[in-house]
Amino acid sequence: MIDHNQHMNRCLELAQKGFGDVAPNPMVGCVILHNGQVIAEGYHRQYGGPHAEVDAINKVLNLSLLEESTLYVNLEPCSHHGKTPPCCDLIIARKIPYVVIACQDPNPLVAGKGISKLIQAGVDVKIGVEEAAALHLNRRFITAMKKKRPYIILKWAQSADGFIDHVRSVGQEGPAGISSEESLILSHTWRTQETAILVGTNTVLADNPQLTARLAKGKNPVRITFDRRDRIPSTAKILDELAPTIVFNAERNYTTEWAEYVQIDFDQDTLYHAMAELQKRNLQSVLVEGGAAILNEFIKSGLWDEARVVNSPKFLGSGIKSPAFQIPVKEEFRSGPDTVNVYFNSVQ
Repeated sequence: MIDHNQHMNRCLELAQKGFGDVAPNPMVGCVILHNGQVIAEGYHRQYGGPHAEVDAINKVLNLSLLEESTLYVNLEPCSHHGKTPPCCDLIIARKIPYVVIACQDPNPLVAGKGISKLIQAGVDVKIGVEEAAALHLNRRFITAMKKKRPYIILKWAQSADGFIDHVRSVGQEGPAGISSEESLILSHTWRTQETAILVGTNTVLADNPQLTARLAKGKNPVRITFDRRDRIPSTAKILDELAPTIVFNAERNYTTEWAEYVQIDFDQDTLYHAMAELQKRNLQSVLVEGGAAILNEFIKSGLWDEARVVNSPKFLGSGIKSPAFQIPVKEEFRSGPDTVNVYFNSVQ
């Protein structure tokens, strides 16, 4: 008896390989089975490149086998012309009789149309295998499609006595340096995996961060900040040439060589307006790295999906209190001497 879950889990493993390279497209993996044997595997490798189904089908040496095969894919095959032709049409043209799908595509251009097209062509379609895992894998894509905003990840490091930083003003000593070297590298790796990174005005003024992924291999995220009162100087590192930057401000819309200044209303639903602007620019996920004021704003508004908290064994004795919420830890792992807790917001 064929284990559908086993082959779908392999699809998810393959799909994960495209993490950080396929956005704003979803991560998709594909496995083709003939008489109980895997004859091809594929995945979506980069945005604009072949989809997983095409990648797998193109690897089948004897195309006649496809007429007796089962195709597994973790997301509904597309039915529209985008940067590539519809995968449904290729599946139908190759006369693949059985297709197993983990979940429906929430993209309005697909949204069940691919499944319907396959069924109408006589393909035997099974839906819902490992659906929860598939939805979790593509949570950034699904959030962008369903909620019309980026997937929001809050991140901070806190001391053993519950502080996020020293109390300080512009010109004083730098940040407390709570995270270990291992956690700093991990944080930079996280930056490569998301399309944008966001900090508040106070963090830019106090720390002058560059917000690049210089400690990890991968691309730099788009940098986001707020400057309601035009306090950020043009010499700030966040405005350098190493990555594009979006600055939300109160008065003007204009661009410089490396930055886009976007006017928003700071008196009403500021964060929602900012997230809507990021969605317009196809920025599918945003890593919010602080400081405490902006993190607490996101938490208070309920406008977040995931939180990653680095817990250090160091004590500060006093300082700025860490953000807090009453949500159970979903995942926990070690990062050098630190412990990382991961939370998911089920009420948004």
